[in-house]
Amino acid sequence: MDRDEQEIRQLVATWMTATKAGDLETVLGLMAEDVVFLVGGQAPMIGKASYATAARAQASGGAPRFAGTSEIQEIKVVGDWAFMWARLSVTVTLPGGGAKRRAGHTLSVLRKERGRWLLARDANMLAAT
Repeated sequence: MDRDEQEIRQLVATWMTATKAGDLETVLGLMAEDVVFLVGGQAPMIGKASYATAARAQASGGAPRFAGTSEIQEIKVVGDWAFMWARLSVTVTLPGGGAKRRAGHTLSVLRKERGRWLLARDANMLAAT
């Protein structure tokens, strides 16, 4: 495994750990400013600020707890761009105690900026389980 692939795997591990801890600032630091999130049945969420607004709104009624696993299936690096697909399983426990489980695949595009890999595009194809 080369250095770029190791760095991308570390980005995913950091994202998962920070999400579980409710550390939005760390998650935001892993994104490009112009990041785009694509989720089935929803309008695209464009930009880091949009993600932050949505995350803060979700937490305004009490922060949900996240647990999950990401199993990277493939990483390909081409210069300062990379793509990755993974199998993701997530459980969101709401403040009232109800849990929602989703699982499926993600396809992510990463861009190297100033020597760091950042998430630039993400297509999330998770379904309720």
